[in-house]
Amino acid sequence: MIRFRNIRWKNFLSTGNHWTEINLEKSNTTLIVGHNGSGKSTVLDALTFALFNKPFRKITKGLLINSTNEKDCCVEICFCVGTREYKIVRGIKPNKFEIWVDGKMLNQDAAANDQQKYLENNILKLNYKSFTQIVILGSSSFIPFMQLSAPGRREVIEDILDIRIFSTMNTIVKEKMRTIREQLKVLTLKKESLGDKVTMQKEFIVEIESRGKDNIKEKEDKIKVLQIEVDTRMEHNEILDSNIDDITEKQKKVIGAGDRLLKLNNLKGKILQKVSTHTKEHDFFTDNTVCPTCTQSIEEDFRLNRIADVQSKTRELKDGLKELEETIKSENKRERQFNKLAKELTDLTHGISQNNTRISGLQQQIGDLGTEIQTITDKLQDRNSEHEKLTVLQEQLNSTYDKLVQQKEEGQYKEFVYDLLKDGGVKGSIIKKYLPLINERVNKYLQMMDFYINFTLDEEFNEKVVSPIHEDFSYASFSEGEKMRIDLALLFTWREVAAYKNSTNTNLLIMDEVFDSSLDGTGTDEFLKIIRFVVKDANIFVISHKDGLQDQFMDIIQFEKVKGFSRMVNGKQ
Repeated sequence: MIRFRNIRWKNFLSTGNHWTEINLEKSNTTLIVGHNGSGKSTVLDALTFALFNKPFRKITKGLLINSTNEKDCCVEICFCVGTREYKIVRGIKPNKFEIWVDGKMLNQDAAANDQQKYLENNILKLNYKSFTQIVILGSSSFIPFMQLSAPGRREVIEDILDIRIFSTMNTIVKEKMRTIREQLKVLTLKKESLGDKVTMQKEFIVEIESRGKDNIKEKEDKIKVLQIEVDTRMEHNEILDSNIDDITEKQKKVIGAGDRLLKLNNLKGKILQKVSTHTKEHDFFTDNTVCPTCTQSIEEDFRLNRIADVQSKTRELKDGLKELEETIKSENKRERQFNKLAKELTDLTHGISQNNTRISGLQQQIGDLGTEIQTITDKLQDRNSEHEKLTVLQEQLNSTYDKLVQQKEEGQYKEFVYDLLKDGGVKGSIIKKYLPLINERVNKYLQMMDFYINFTLDEEFNEKVVSPIHEDFSYASFSEGEKMRIDLALLFTWREVAAYKNSTNTNLLIMDEVFDSSLDGTGTDEFLKIIRFVVKDANIFVISHKDGLQDQFMDIIQFEKVKGFSRMVNGKQ
């Protein structure tokens, strides 16, 4: 049971920088009164803000801080669950969220959302929606059970019957199913991949064993063809080498012709120059008897002797020149022969070079083919290792298949559990079990408020109403006062069932302006009887500005506004 002890706040809504504190277990019945805007409903917002970080009324969280002071907004609430004492501290400017257990604050390292989940799931064991159905009945922002959507109604009842664990389990199972589906995809892809590898390895082994020898023979045949060409070209090189030797010997015979030809042509030039000089001298002495320079007479004997001598020397030179020209012709012929032999030698050398290049390429091909033959031979000799690889792949495939089958079985089991945990499964059976009790208690409280109708909820939480006047009625068909009676009956029923189930049993019940508009005098009287004599072990707070109620309550709290700030004034002591 959650036993709320006290709550206090400051700089919250219209409350100033002083603590306003209410003892939540002081009296069984407490009336909270005050003029409109005095702050009498502030306790509702303070309560839900402290516990769930949201106001009860439809206002934004930012508007909770006092608009005058604009800082140090804080709410503290103390309660116990069993033997453990709790205090929740929540604030704005600065932001604050503290959970105290038996005087020690919980670790603040966790994110605020995680701490809020811990508070709701592990300490309070109810959420905001269920809290407002069991602890608070308001006239403004409160949404009665009958006005909730079908999922909202189910959520409240699951909290009350303490079966939301099945929804949590369902969520967990659903997540595990998603994980299993992802694993199945991965395993399926792995199985297909391993299957392809096994097939490829089998084909590889077949190729090694059935085609290896044929492949070797084909490559050996290529080697033979290439080797024949190598041998042919090498033989041709031998012939070319022999020809080179012959030409080299021939070259030796005509070697140096160029040098000799050069010398002979130089000698020919010199002889021609001498012939020219002798010719000029002959012409001079033939044409001149007097020296042109000194004008002296040239002796006739001397002149004739010079002419005869020059003529004799010229004849000798011309005779020698003829012999020289014959020699030059001979050397020219030898030079042409040498050049021809040199060209032949170059051609032969080039042919050998081409053959050597081709031979080198052929030998490289022969070497590559030999390597390929050796590789195939090694594979043929090492077939055991390939079979071992196949065995390993096959084992991996079998293992993956077994895991796949296991995951499929696990998935089927999870789907079975998932179906079991759905609304129509275990939860549906439990709800069906408690529906007669719920309907019986609702009608009991309706009768206590002099409202004689037969109100029932089905397994989908849809209402069926039978009245003395109308056979079939709905919640929406009633007046606001009649709807309020139904809302009150459901509220008391939820509290009773929750206490019975020990799911959300609490001492606190707060009702905001339930008398002020919807309930008539008879309904009000019957309601007061219920909260005084039927609702036991509870501290009930009623917020109202209706006159004539003070004498019906054990304690009165009055709120008033002074200089713009709300403050609390105690009534009965």
